[in-house]
Amino acid sequence: MTTLALSALIRPLLEPRLPEGLDVHWFATQEEAMQVAPKAEIGWFDLYDKQAMADTVRAATKLKWLNSIYAGLDFLPMDVLIERDITVTNGVGINAITIAEYVVMGMLTIAKGYRDVVRAQERHEWLLDSPGKRELAGSKALLLGYGAIGKLIKPRLEAFDVEVTVVRRSGGEGALTPDQWRGKLGEFDWVILAVPATPETDGMIGAAELAAMKSDAVIVNIARGAVIDQPALVEALEAKRIGGAFLDVTTPEPLPPEDRLWTLDNAHVTMHLSGRAQDKMFQRSADRFLENLGKYLKGEPVAPVFDPRLGY
Repeated sequence: MTTLALSALIRPLLEPRLPEGLDVHWFATQEEAMQVAPKAEIGWFDLYDKQAMADTVRAATKLKWLNSIYAGLDFLPMDVLIERDITVTNGVGINAITIAEYVVMGMLTIAKGYRDVVRAQERHEWLLDSPGKRELAGSKALLLGYGAIGKLIKPRLEAFDVEVTVVRRSGGEGALTPDQWRGKLGEFDWVILAVPATPETDGMIGAAELAAMKSDAVIVNIARGAVIDQPALVEALEAKRIGGAFLDVTTPEPLPPEDRLWTLDNAHVTMHLSGRAQDKMFQRSADRFLENLGKYLKGEPVAPVFDPRLGY
């Protein structure tokens, strides 16, 4: 009999639809997860505490398939996943629609100065002019990362007549290769980061890249905080060497209350909420898991597969 260890958070969406003949153990706390993990062949060990989740994976010595709602799993013990040859499916694409919408929202918010409009309303002040006068139409965006999220960002921006250039290993029309984009940074009004968290992307935007950007360029990060050298970004924003930053992710998270980023008028910090700005995340995750479970029980491949050797 196949043994599963599953989070109680997803129980209402899964339990009525699970196939018969399974040995299912539900957990609601880390302590309960650690108790059931050693028995599990299939585990869905999502916890808010990433370290606790990693510890649970280490304890799951019989695990063959690990599922997660998270797209980025860089906090898990990659060596354990590789050594035990565990199949891992992640949440890539589950939140792609809402994150792509968040990017458009962030760009429009900055372009139109909407934060200042909201502040004026709170002061009961009738503005006589718009605090933001930029138009998306006719602007140019560099999109770093062309996975599930990037593929949805591009057409949404193109609908606003934004010229989008993506970065691909193979290059091609309307694209740059990984060794070309840095030399072209000064051409773009928007630099959008949608890359996976890997050693190659860690700190990929540093002082040199920020210095190469246009003085009114805006950087948008919905990837991971670590892909930007945050002290260098704060310095560039304070000196007004770039136009602004829309940051759904930071280092660390949560951002400490005393961090200088909170105080900068040209920084928008959205607290990693982009993926949560929806009401379908758990339903989509449950549907995908059940589809994969049916395939797994028949010996068929599951998807999307996360490769711990690559980090995505």
